[in-house]
Amino acid sequence: MIPPTRTRRRRSRRRFGAWALRTAVLLAVFAVGLALGQALDDASPPSGTRTSVRTLAPLTLSGETVTVTVTTAP
Repeated sequence: MIPPTRTRRRRSRRRFGAWALRTAVLLAVFAVGLALGQALDDASPPSGTRTSVRTLAPLTLSGETVTVTVTTAP
């Protein structure tokens, strides 16, 4: 019969290996994403500050015609 200490060591090694593999995959995905982001940023044309100034002329408003009737009593 196998003593329980050996099985525990194997399990901890498996867990360590699984965590190491997960960490390596996570770092690889992060590195690929970082490289892709840098490549896309380098491919875009340089953009500087561009200021555009426009002066809008006010529209002339026509006055409303109002008719007022005033009556006075004699």
